[in-house]
Amino acid sequence: MAHSAPPRRTPVPAAPTPSPGRPKDMEKRAAILESAMTLFPARGYDGVSVDAIAQAAGVSKLTVYSHFADKDALFGAAVTECCTQLLPRGLFEPAPDADVRAALTRIGQAFTDLMLDERAVSLHRVMVAQAGQGSRLAEIFFATGPNVALQEMETFLRAAHAAGTLRVDEPAQAAGHFFCLLKGVRHMRILVGLCVLPDAAERDAHVADVVDLFLRAYSPAAFDGAGA
Repeated sequence: MAHSAPPRRTPVPAAPTPSPGRPKDMEKRAAILESAMTLFPARGYDGVSVDAIAQAAGVSKLTVYSHFADKDALFGAAVTECCTQLLPRGLFEPAPDADVRAALTRIGQAFTDLMLDERAVSLHRVMVAQAGQGSRLAEIFFATGPNVALQEMETFLRAAHAAGTLRVDEPAQAAGHFFCLLKGVRHMRILVGLCVLPDAAERDAHVADVVDLFLRAYSPAAFDGAGA
């Protein structure tokens, strides 16, 4: 069974402080999402009821439905929240004169931490177990999790291409390449229980290798050399 790895050195951004007006509602919504993020990976979608999530969050079932239309909507929101906590969208925002290697490294480290988070690993196993039982849940999972990350990475790569720091003629394809390289074979082995989670040093070394490979493929210099 996989063991927890030491926490990353980069702290997860704190959740925004509820604005005045309806702080209790915001706190309840956060509690519902936290319960959903714990229960869905642990028990699977079909093994979790809205009643169980409400009880774990310390709220009524009616309160859950006041925030989320149905169980599907709650599942999608939980996936989104889990991804946002570990892979904040601010990572993908291009900064003027930013070092593209440093930016790719930050994205790579955050994505790796997300993929190796115990909840994410458990949820991936749940999704694999659900395969063949209809596409509805898979579509929700992909749309609210992986596809959001792919779109954010595509936007980042388009900006880097426009700035001339990378040459990416097919940014959507390149975004997929980057994330798949980060997952590598180890992620598959972890999902099937064949190896433990890597520690921070191993993660950093893997991310550095992937960033090097990605830059060799997409740096403007690589294309200049090919045309020489």
